[in-house]
Amino acid sequence: MSEKQVLAVDIGGTKLAAALVGPDGGIAAHERIPTPNEPGTDAEQLWRALEGLLDKVAAAGGDPPLAGVGVGCGGPMTWPAAEVSPLNIPAWRDFPLRGRLRARYPGLPVRVHNDAICVAVGEHWLGAGRGRGNVLGMVVSTGVGGGLILGGHLVNGASGNAGHIGHVIVEPGGTPCECGGRGCLEAVARGPGLVAWAREQGWDPGERGATGVELTADARRGDPVAGAAMRRAGRAIGIALASATHLCDLEVAAIGGGLSQAGELLFDPLEEAFRAHARMLFARRLRIVPAVLGQTAGLVGAAALIHSQDRYWSAG
Repeated sequence: MSEKQVLAVDIGGTKLAAALVGPDGGIAAHERIPTPNEPGTDAEQLWRALEGLLDKVAAAGGDPPLAGVGVGCGGPMTWPAAEVSPLNIPAWRDFPLRGRLRARYPGLPVRVHNDAICVAVGEHWLGAGRGRGNVLGMVVSTGVGGGLILGGHLVNGASGNAGHIGHVIVEPGGTPCECGGRGCLEAVARGPGLVAWAREQGWDPGERGATGVELTADARRGDPVAGAAMRRAGRAIGIALASATHLCDLEVAAIGGGLSQAGELLFDPLEEAFRAHARMLFARRLRIVPAVLGQTAGLVGAAALIHSQDRYWSAG
C-alpha cells in the first residue's frame, strides 16, 4: 500500500466533491461545489469546473505526491474505459472521463467506477462492512444502486454492473421504472418515486415542497400516508435483500443514501419484510445495518480503488 495520498472524486448531479485520502482512509483536504447542470451547460464547461475543483483540493493539501486518482461517477458508463453518460448530468454523453484524467495526470493510475459501487467499497473498506467478506452496499436516494463484495473482493460482473440491486423486481407488473421495466426496486423505493406515490394517495406538503425529507418528517409526525410510503419502501428493500442474500450468501447489507436517514420508519418494515421472505437459515443470518461513512463514503471508496487495488480493482 502506498503512503501517498489518492485524489478521490465523487461526481453527481447536484455536487462535485474531491478529497485527498490517505492509505488509512483519512481525509486531508475536502472540497465540493455545485455541479454546473443548468440548461445549456456543455461538456467542456463541466470539465473545466471539475479541473478547478481538483486544483483547489490539491492546493489545500499542499500539492502532495499522489498515488493515483480514484473516481465515482453516476452511470451508465462503459467500464473500465469510463466513457460516462450520467443520467442526471445531460452535458456528458459518452464523455471520456478516464481518458481526460489520464492525460491530466500522466503516469498515475486513474480508476473510475459507478458512484454507488464506490459507496459500497467504502463501507466494506472502512465502514459498516469492515472485516466481513460478503457484503452488499446500497444507496437509496434519488435512485437505488449498489455494489457487491464476495470473498473479500469487489465483484464487477461482465460490464462492471454487478450488485445493481435497484433493478431487482420486487413488484411484478407494478410501478413503471425509467429503465423500461415495471416493479423494479428503484421504481418503488427511490425518493422521488415515494413522493409521487404519496401525493397520489393524498399527501399534501403544502408550501414546504414535495421532497423525501418532508415526507420523512411527516411520517415522524404520524401522517398516515407518509408513514405508508416509508413502509412501502422498507418492504420493497426487504424483499430485494431476501433475494440477494439467497443468491449470494451475504453477511452484511449496509444501506446508505438520503432515505436511510429515516431510521426505524424505514428499517422496521424492511426487517419485517426480510424476515418474511428469507426462509433459508443461512439467509436469515444477514445483518442489515445503516451505512456509517455518510457523505464521504463515495470518496473513501474511490480512494480504495487505488489504495486497496488488490481487493477492489481487477481491470487494466
